[in-house]
Amino acid sequence: MSETARSMRGVRAAGWLDEALPPTQLSIEVFPPKTKEAAERLWQNLELFAAARPRFVSVTCGAGGIGETSTYPLAVAIQERFGVPVAAHLTCTSASRAEIEALLERYRAAGIRRIVALRGDPPKGDGPYRPRPDGYAYAVDLVRAISRLGGFEVSVACYPEVHPEAPSAAFDLENLRRKVEAGAVRAIAQYCFDTDRILRFRDAMVRAGIDCEFVPGIMPIHSFQQIKRFSEACGASIPSWLADLFDGVPEGSALHGMIAATVVSEQVRRLAAEGIRAMHLYALNRAELPLFVVQILKASRAPITD
Repeated sequence: MSETARSMRGVRAAGWLDEALPPTQLSIEVFPPKTKEAAERLWQNLELFAAARPRFVSVTCGAGGIGETSTYPLAVAIQERFGVPVAAHLTCTSASRAEIEALLERYRAAGIRRIVALRGDPPKGDGPYRPRPDGYAYAVDLVRAISRLGGFEVSVACYPEVHPEAPSAAFDLENLRRKVEAGAVRAIAQYCFDTDRILRFRDAMVRAGIDCEFVPGIMPIHSFQQIKRFSEACGASIPSWLADLFDGVPEGSALHGMIAATVVSEQVRRLAAEGIRAMHLYALNRAELPLFVVQILKASRAPITD
């Protein structure tokens, strides 16, 4: 039996998933698997995610597409199999307005009414993002179109460390305002390991009068080397203290797991203590650390004092 399977069995035996959720609500993000083996692992983990009663499970798009051949079937299957709320990612890249609107109608017919609206990134090697003439240019345009159709709850992305293509933090914040004014009700943050920066961003949203729910993104570190690559690609920073913690620690070792669990538990406990009532877990299709976060938040129902 694999370590993952043993941990799943232990979670069930401990009864962690049988209690009511804490006041802090968790949404969990997964992505469409590329192989049969990866799909089998994902469905095993989805069983555990669903048992944890998340606020919703979000399903990302395949690289460079709108998700008609990957996001849509996975989102529908999760909802039908587990009965949990599902949010489907939808991007502006590689799709016409007509294709996006047709897919939205398919989601409506399937009973999926939550959409995460994103600009999306161009495929590798295509250079800087360029809107296609027959498509929605940016996320704000996509949000506006979804709002016109009606009947969907729209979430958008936000960036505590500033979007890597934004000329300034003020520009980035104003872009978020425009997305909210277009109809978005929730801003899900890019992961950020600097909790103070997350809280400063929340306060900046309040000062700017941006009236939507703010949901910090939490990235459990299953593999520090993998997170380094992700962070270089998306513009998220790796604080020196975090790099020092994992310096010389073998991937997959017990020590690596202990450090990762400590890092994520300290961040979610701090955010909960600061009044954050919703968080978004970038699960990377793995259950171990996300379920640890569920347990930490259940154990943190009492007020936390410094």
